[in-house]
Amino acid sequence: MSVTIEKLSDIEIQKRGIRQWPVWEKEISTFPWFYDSQEQCLFLDGEVVVTDSENGKKYHIRRGDFVTFPAEMSCTWEVRQPIKKHYRFE
Repeated sequence: MSVTIEKLSDIEIQKRGIRQWPVWEKEISTFPWFYDSQEQCLFLDGEVVVTDSENGKKYHIRRGDFVTFPAEMSCTWEVRQPIKKHYRFE
């Protein structure tokens, strides 16, 4: 399973209730991360490069991206510009 990056319309964001999800913020930094469950998130600000530890694939994520990270993924986050995102774990 891989990371998916989409652009959602304002109507779709409203329909899914994304603006009611919690908000997470992170300063410029680099850190390892493991997803024990799937995460969906909408990036409100910032820029990050997430590198999949298994295959080395890099995902460039920016403001406006709706991202789904699969469960059981190990990766490294490189926050290049401070990020703010709505998120939900399933």
